[in-house]
Amino acid sequence: MVPGRSGTGGADRPARPGGTSPGIVRGITTPRDARNDDPTDTDTETDAELAIRLATQAGRGLLVVREEMVKGGAHPWQVMDGGDTAAQRFLSDELTRVRPDDAVLSEEGLEDPRRFDVDRVWIIDPLDGTREFGEPGRPDWAVHVALWEDGGFAAGAVSLPAIGVTFAADPAPVLPPVTRTRPRIVTSRSRNPYSASIVAHALGAEAVRLGSAGAKAMSVVNGETDIYVHDGGMYQWDSAAPAAVALAAGLHVSRLDGSPIVYNERDPWLPDFIVCRQEWAEPVLAALWD
Repeated sequence: MVPGRSGTGGADRPARPGGTSPGIVRGITTPRDARNDDPTDTDTETDAELAIRLATQAGRGLLVVREEMVKGGAHPWQVMDGGDTAAQRFLSDELTRVRPDDAVLSEEGLEDPRRFDVDRVWIIDPLDGTREFGEPGRPDWAVHVALWEDGGFAAGAVSLPAIGVTFAADPAPVLPPVTRTRPRIVTSRSRNPYSASIVAHALGAEAVRLGSAGAKAMSVVNGETDIYVHDGGMYQWDSAAPAAVALAAGLHVSRLDGSPIVYNERDPWLPDFIVCRQEWAEPVLAALWD
């Protein structure tokens, strides 16, 4: 049995207490050589290159924001809000500048009604793993940038800024060989999703706990884990870029029932998600439904 819709927010995202001020936030800036008046500068940047640049640059800027706010004595809630605000502003401004005709679906932005009428929609999570970002020294947070075009991914990138790595759909990651016989399943720091418990028990899997959805999905891409199963609290921006990268790498990506994930649906709620190595796809689905 698999649980239905539950939860009230993005993956592992805590609710903010009332009355918390975001404080003073330093913005994330665009390098001077990407802001000149020559339109050919951005005309030659492909969608794949843009996704990588935006995820990477936003992530580097977030490292600066966190360091400066922590040094200034900001409360963790202020650090979290400051990171969300700075990364959203940067990504929104850059996409408006270089892809003005494209729509954007973002966790932190207002609804862009154009996304229901255009073929190209950028799905972004400026700061995935807000809780972890607010804890100095934690590396398991990410920046997600994906482009959904004509019913499929045209570009995608997941930046893990704290470890200095950006995973991209193009060029696609090469999956490392894995020799362990007991699978590793990655799950939430704060709760153990029912579906993950079912799979872990059925397969005798070793559990690994990480924060953001991006960090968890990329742990499968880089071979640290084999299976990521989530249910009960996720939106399209939580999984879009991780799904784009995982699919490009040749991993199995689906809903809990094994069906393909479709993005840019009118309802941003998309609560369940599987990413796993191909050899574990059938056992995982069998554990959930047989």
